[in-house]
Amino acid sequence: MFALVDCNSFYASCERLFRPDLRDKPVVVLSNNDGCVIARSNEAKDLNIPMGAVAYQYKELFEKHKVNVFSSNFALYGDLSNRVMDILSTYSPDIEIYSIDEAFLKFNGFDNYNLYDYCLEMRAKVNKWVGIPVSVGVAPTKALSKVANKIAKKYQERTKGVYIIDSEDKRIKALKWTKIEDVWGIGYRISQRLKSKNIHNAYDFTQLPAEWVRKEFSVVGLRLQRELQGIPTLDLDEVKTKKAIATTRSFKNNIIEYDELKERISTYAVLCAEKLRVQKTCTNVLLVFIHTNRHRKELKQYYQKVFVTLPYPTNSSITINKFAMLGLQTIFKKGYEYKKGGVMVMGLVPENERQLNMFCEENPKHLSLMKTIDNLNSKIGNKKIRLASQSFGRTWKMRQEKLSPCFTTNWDDIIRVKV
Repeated sequence: MFALVDCNSFYASCERLFRPDLRDKPVVVLSNNDGCVIARSNEAKDLNIPMGAVAYQYKELFEKHKVNVFSSNFALYGDLSNRVMDILSTYSPDIEIYSIDEAFLKFNGFDNYNLYDYCLEMRAKVNKWVGIPVSVGVAPTKALSKVANKIAKKYQERTKGVYIIDSEDKRIKALKWTKIEDVWGIGYRISQRLKSKNIHNAYDFTQLPAEWVRKEFSVVGLRLQRELQGIPTLDLDEVKTKKAIATTRSFKNNIIEYDELKERISTYAVLCAEKLRVQKTCTNVLLVFIHTNRHRKELKQYYQKVFVTLPYPTNSSITINKFAMLGLQTIFKKGYEYKKGGVMVMGLVPENERQLNMFCEENPKHLSLMKTIDNLNSKIGNKKIRLASQSFGRTWKMRQEKLSPCFTTNWDDIIRVKV
């Protein structure tokens, strides 16, 4: 059996954890630079605030209904997520952390356990030790555990936050309840195609001929169909090295000047290089992109990207920054107000298996220099040592006008209790 444990309205729950006065009140959390809504409490959902709502467009609604608005506090969310996952790992040795607020557990050898009581105990411990409410769905396959989790979350009073699909009747009933667009792995476009074939729920999807599903949706769709039929097809994923790494940000203010944009892209390139060194890989190709604010229709719009092929695999901040700057030069145009930019490194290869170039090679001193910089930054403070192109005299910060304290990760923000 597989269990999917999902934290309820995770970001909003994290904000409420240290603010009990916010319980039963609408809470939303905004994306980087306070751009749009990325998390909502149930009370906020009841106000018909959609996911992705642009913050400034809903300002009047927020004020009218006294919605509590927070900037993203990823340091706090990450720490609380780690605490939740640590507790879950004590309930099964087989765990796959699927996202910051979700994890799959595999219950092998639990035949003599009452899984419902076991999951209730797990849920209670997470709530007591961390304070984050979770829902648990248990089923014979990963896809069905997703369905079970939605039922557990939807009918909290009836299920107590835990639902188990352990019979054929329960499986069929759950699939008929699940809309096709809510099935794990089926997006908007695929759901529209299926609806045109009169497929409106997950059960309808399981009744399609396997040959047709494979022809229309490849082997991925066939695996999903088998999972929903109760045939285990997907196992827990192992931690794998990333195939690409991206660093992208929306700017606090629109950028017009090339030098300002250059500093941002340089910083993103260095961050990508640092991530490469952490997982001991090198990149062969860079992608650099910039674009204007598509929400500002009154401004001239521009979007451009460029791929830069490197002469040799590298994870040197100096080399990656050099070629990122060359890429930026080819796509930058004056007269536009840029709102977002980024760098992506692709074509990754293991650090100890990179292909050498007969005619040019990287300065061998870069290897020891990067190690030294990484060690110093870890000891004396993050980002104390930078490239000159990153500008020491300029500190870039996201717009976070409604940022809550980092209660668990910053000594200055620890709650003070008066006795």
